[in-house]
Formats: sequence, structure tokens, C-alpha cells
Amino acid sequence: MKTKLQLFALLISLLSATALNAQEEPFNCDYNAYLFQFNDVYALNLASGASILVAEDITTERINAAGYNPTDGYIWGSLSSSDRKIVRIGKNFNVTEFIIPTLPTSGRYIGDISADGIYYLKGSGTTIYRVNINPESPDYLNGLPNLTMNDNLNTHDWAFNAVDGMLYTVEKGSNILYRVDPADGTVNAIGEVPILSGLNYTYGAVYFDADGRFYVSANQTGTLYVIQNVQNLEPGSTMDSNLFAFGPASSSNDGARCPTAPVPQEDCTNGIDDDGDGLVDCDDPSCSGVAACPVVEATSGASEGGLESNNRLGDAISKRNYNRSKNGFKFDPTAQPVLDSRMTLKSKSASTTPELADFLPINILPDTESIESTPGDLIGITNATDILAIDIMRNGAPIAAVLGLKTENQVYEHTKYICDRLLGGELLNVATIMIEETPYIVSQIKNPDGSQEFVVSITAALIENTEFDVESHWNLERYSEGNTYYTFQIWANKIDDLYTLGEEFLRLVELQRPIRDIYTSNPPEVYVRKGQYNNGELILTMVNKTGSEEVTINGGIRYAETEEIQTVSANLALTGEYSQELNLNTGALYDLGFRIESPESTTADDLFFSDGVWGIDEADSTLAISEYEVSAQEDMDYENGIYLERGVRLQAGFENYTAIYRSFNPRFRPVSLADFNAFEFEAMGTGTMEITLVQSNITDWADQPRTQISLEEVYKTYTLGLSSFSRASGIESDFSLTTQVVFTFEAGASLRQLKVEIGKLNFKTVELEDPADLPEVNGIEASPNPITGASQLYWNSDAKEDQTVNIYNTLGQVVLKIEVQATVGMNQLPIGELNLPNGVYIVNVLGAQQTASTKLVVQ
Repeated sequence: MKTKLQLFALLISLLSATALNAQEEPFNCDYNAYLFQFNDVYALNLASGASILVAEDITTERINAAGYNPTDGYIWGSLSSSDRKIVRIGKNFNVTEFIIPTLPTSGRYIGDISADGIYYLKGSGTTIYRVNINPESPDYLNGLPNLTMNDNLNTHDWAFNAVDGMLYTVEKGSNILYRVDPADGTVNAIGEVPILSGLNYTYGAVYFDADGRFYVSANQTGTLYVIQNVQNLEPGSTMDSNLFAFGPASSSNDGARCPTAPVPQEDCTNGIDDDGDGLVDCDDPSCSGVAACPVVEATSGASEGGLESNNRLGDAISKRNYNRSKNGFKFDPTAQPVLDSRMTLKSKSASTTPELADFLPINILPDTESIESTPGDLIGITNATDILAIDIMRNGAPIAAVLGLKTENQVYEHTKYICDRLLGGELLNVATIMIEETPYIVSQIKNPDGSQEFVVSITAALIENTEFDVESHWNLERYSEGNTYYTFQIWANKIDDLYTLGEEFLRLVELQRPIRDIYTSNPPEVYVRKGQYNNGELILTMVNKTGSEEVTINGGIRYAETEEIQTVSANLALTGEYSQELNLNTGALYDLGFRIESPESTTADDLFFSDGVWGIDEADSTLAISEYEVSAQEDMDYENGIYLERGVRLQAGFENYTAIYRSFNPRFRPVSLADFNAFEFEAMGTGTMEITLVQSNITDWADQPRTQISLEEVYKTYTLGLSSFSRASGIESDFSLTTQVVFTFEAGASLRQLKVEIGKLNFKTVELEDPADLPEVNGIEASPNPITGASQLYWNSDAKEDQTVNIYNTLGQVVLKIEVQATVGMNQLPIGELNLPNGVYIVNVLGAQQTASTKLVVQ
């Protein structure tokens, strides 16, 4: 068997065919499937679903009933004209026409060719027309007697199985697999294909491989299904069927493939990309639902969506997520279900401006309910003027979501797929779905939690309040401007649900206003599957469906939040392989928006990356910022722990409080610090600084783990044990869900002028001296302990002298020093009024005659 690289080379070789090829050169059983759409031809890799347009306008008429002829190595098809024409197609896509007088004048859209070169064609009836196209036969190009099937099937393509010589097809609607005997036209129903149960697609292209696997393509979604070993099936047999790949949707299509050519299969357990589609094990659609790869039903909800791209992402999403964490935001899946918006549509007037609710596809998917999940905090930080969203729930979990956004003058500026793949997600595939004979780009995304979802974005542009233009593009600049736009981002964990929701959305659009025009564009054929930023380098995994040998990258980069954008440009070589890794040496950066263009792809790929962000809590209305700067840093300790790049400088006045925060990533997704024991950073300033390590599983802001230090006016390194961060509730935190670090400053009784610098944040493992291990000395105690507002420190002194009360945190650092005049005998000091942050402390009384210490617990 040929290797996957050889298989891909066969696909790419079609692009370089030239006039040097003999006009009559046959295909000779190559490994590709060929998809005919009207009079264009696509080469289809069944293993990956990837398709390449290899020839356009090869005839002046529509080609259908295509099949591979094993006796001459050519592909044959039937033209849509009334001239009874069939055509022979060579490898360089030159076409030779033949008129067969015995054929009907129309309706020849189903066809394939037997091993002995007999062409079997039919239309909507039960008659099978036959033509001998075996060049070694004396009846070459002669019509043969017709056959009559004993059942009238609603099918759109069939194919010969080289293992048993029988024709196979799947019926639309019933989804029943049929076997047709080419000797006499006898039809046998094998049974409903399990993976197709409940679907109502047109299966316009079907194929076989050498082992008798039957591949069935759904026109509307492009989904490719496989039925194993059909030659062994009898009526009522248990049928092994599954997803196989996600390819392009199509209309007026037909498929042809050499039935004795193998198709690479994915082993779902070995950690290897066996079939060459760039997907390993459970990421491969053909592994969906097998024992090793259980189906993940839930998808991400709409309340988390809406901010995915452009160079304002860092600032906008950081403010949104910082405020969400302070307020304990959590989506409530038990909220009141949304009523069916279609109940109100009948009362709508043509003069009434449509509302987002008019377009929501409610109660379309069976056994679901729709819960409102509108992320209202997008208003003001995006160009949306109105937002409405629902999560579609089944058994308490979201299986789909719809996010509607209204904008003026231009389309909504964020698209879900642009940024997800550089923040832990992956773009497993990008193809099309076909809704009402129009292709719309659909993305298959794998989220960081392992769940997968299919995403489509469709915009309805209101033209003078009388009609709509519908648009859907990968690149934002392709959208029109100057109208009111209703953009709906729809995602679902099954492509069939996505198709249903998209179809209903377009129905609701047309119910509001007539659709004047539809404008869509192709998905990119060279794109980034996933990416990761690490230590000044952006690592991209590329998908190269066209075999391109170079790409151009143009974009803008910011090295810190408060710096200006700088342009970047580069030409990079590709290997031509289907999947490869590219390393971009960017240096330490804050965000990068860029476009990848290939000469062979009609659509460029756009991406946006943002690091975790520095931001300011501006809730105090008295805050007056005189200086705020974020800057890149040198000598970063990348080798030890988790390093948070860039430092910050703030000079401001305020009456209540202010805070500076640094998120680990732009989505405020949790990061585990469980493998580290210390937080190290550099800082300078004056007064007390409270430090909070925000945990995503703690909704009460007051209970987040925090500690305090006293700043000094010289730049100093602070190393704080994570154990010194304590919660008000006394519950210990494991720091496995940390989203951000917050530095808070209180003003006190009067206006505070703050000047602080913080940088080189690093979570690491170091050797710590733990004062909690110091022995206790009799003669000193605190009561009550744990400390309350009435707590007092009591100790005995043997002498009247000046003594020092030192309070240490668990790192041995002095957090408070109090000078006292001790008397002989019992002494006491109110400590409940010291407002110590929650945690464990050591208090030490030091005098000339004696030293005593004990533990304090503040809750």
C-alpha cells in the first residue's frame, strides 16, 4: 500500500498536469475520488475530506452519472443535454463526446460502470439503461437491452463494489441501503444505515474502496459516511456504519472513483496519523463513537462567546472577564426557557424594524429547550448595539448555541474561529454546508476541554428596511458596509443540528423581509489548524490542501499593551505536505494579528493571538491616572515555572482603592499552579500591596486567596510561598484553577497618590524557610485565636524594658513591627484591630531579657 505522502502526491500532481500529458491519458485507478459539480471537477481525498478544484468548465453542459471505467482507466459521464451524449474524460480533463441513440433524452443522473465495462445509467424511474464502453468489445459504444428494477428508489447515485460485482445505493428519506443485481435489476433492501437514521439528505456521490467499504456523501453537509463490508450484509444484518470525514457540501453533484483503490484508515488508539489527514486518533471523525473515543455531547455556551478577534481583544475581553470574576458570574442552565419567537411573527408589520428575537431558531431541535444566555457585557466593548443569545439544552447540557448581534454600518467585528485555535483550540476542518443551494463556510473546532463543535456565521444586511442581503465570509473585509446588520453565530456539537439551525435562521430572515441577494465566499485551503505561543515563538500547525510551497504572512504586532502596532511581513517556504509545523520567531509579544496567503488558495486565513493581559480596575470613579505603561522585559526566566511576560508601571491618585491585574491568558481560562510552591516577582513602591490569586471555582470575591506585603522604594525581588495566600473562609486552596493575579492598593482615610512598578512575574518551585516550624515558647498567647476584632496578645515580661512585637508571615517576612514599653508581669496588646489578611502568622516578642513566640490564625 502506498504511504500517505504518496497518496497526497497523487492528489497534488493533478494541479501540475500540462499539455505534455497525452490527450488520451487515462486515470488508471489513482487513489482520488472525483466529485463533479455542474461542469467542474474536484479531486477528493476520502480520508481527510479535503477537495481541490482540478478542472473548470470542462464541458459546456452539466456532467452527471459519473463513473470509473475499469476497462480503459477513464472516467465517463452523461451530459444534461437532450442529445443523448455521454463523455469520456482523461486525466488532463480533455473530454470526448459520444452520442448513444438508445439513451433517453433526459433524466440520466445516476450511473456507474461494471468491471467488464458496462455503463449502467438511470433516472427517477425503474428503467436501467446500459451502454457497452469496453474498448475491447465488439459492441463498444453500443446500447444494450434495458433492465427494469423491481422497486422504484429515491436515490441519486450508485456504485459498483469490486468485491461482489453488485451495485449499491442509499435512498433519501428512508436511509435504506439497497443492493441492485446488475444481471437483472433485482433490488434487495439491506436495511436502514444506523449512522444516517433520522437524516433527510441527498446522497449525490457514493464511492467504494478495494475492501468493500461503501462511502456515502451527503450533499447538504458534505459529511462522508462509511458502511463496512457491504458485500457481507444480508437483510436484517447488523450494519457497521460511522462518520468518516467532513468534506465540502455540494449540489448537482456526482462522484466517481476506482473501486479497487484502497482508502487509508485511522487506527483510533495508536497515537499516529495513520490516514494522512493531520488528525490523530479521537480527533479523526472516523473514530467518533468508537469505544476508545466516546462522543462528547456538550458544547460551549453563548454566554462565553462574542469576543474572538482583532487588536482590541486583549483590552476588551480582559475588562469583561475581570469584572465577571469580581462579580462571581456564572451562567445558570436552569433559567427560564425562552418562548418560541415565531409565535409573534404573524403580528409583525413590514414597516417595523426587525429585532434579534425575530431570527432566533427556537424549539427546532427535538427534545431540547432554549435558555437565554445573552452576554450583555459585550455592549460598549464591541461594535454591537444589541445582543441576544440562547443555549439550546438537552438533558441539562448545551448541545448548541445561537449568538445574535445587531450592528450599524458594518458587520460584527469578531468571528469565533479566528482566535480559538491560538488559545488552546484546534480548527479540525473547514468546509461548507449547503443551505438552499448556497454554500456557507462551516468550521469544526475542538475546544481546550476536548469538546467539539461546528460553527457557521451568517449575516443579514437590512437594505433600506425593505429587503435583506445575506452574507457569509471568512474574511471580514468582504462584507458590505453602510447597512444595519444582523449577524448570527451558530454552533452545535453535531453538523446535522447546525444545518437545521442555519436553515431555520434563513427561513426566519425571509419571513421578515425578502432576500434580494446572497453573497458567500470560499473557505481557505491553506490555513492554521492550531497554534501555540511559547517563550517568544509562535508554533503553527498548518493544513495545506493545495500542496502550496510558500505562504506570505502580513500583520501587525504589539510588544506590550500600551505600545503602538508595528507591521510585520514574511515569506515562508512550505514542504507541500498536507500538514506541517511552522515556527515563527516573534520575540516576547502582547498580541499579533496576521493574514496567511497562498498563491493557490482563493481565500486568505486570518488569525489573531493575544497573550494574557495587564489591566487596571477602574471601578473607583475618583481614579486619576497620570502614568500607565506596560513594557517588555529582558532576562526572563523561561526555564523555571510559569513566566508572565511584561512589566507594568502605574502612577495614579484615588480615594478608595485601585487594582492592577494580570491574566494568564486572554480568556481568563484557569491554569494549574499545583506543581509550584512560590510566586516570585519584582516590585517597588510605597505602602501595603494586597496580592490575590483568583480561582475560577470561587465565586465570592472576598474569599479569594490573598496575602499582603509592604513595598519599598527600591526595586526588590519578593518570593511568596503559595501557602501564605489564605481565604476568608479558612478553606485551603490548591491553586489548580488560577486565572489571574490582582495587585490591590487601599487609599485609607484620604486621597492616596500611588506610584508602583511590578514585573518579572514567575510561578516556580524554590526552597522556602517556614517559620511555622519554630518552637513555641511558654508565656505568650493570643485570645481569642483564631483572631477576631476583640483578640488580645498576652505575655509575661521579667523586666520593664522596650520590647518589639514582630509579626511574620509563613515565609519569615516581617509584615508588621510594633514597639512597646513592657512592664514586669502580664502585658497585653490589642491585635484584633490590626486588620491582618487571612492566613497563618508567627508573632514574636523580642526584648533584652527574653524572647517568646506563638502562632496566630486570621480567618
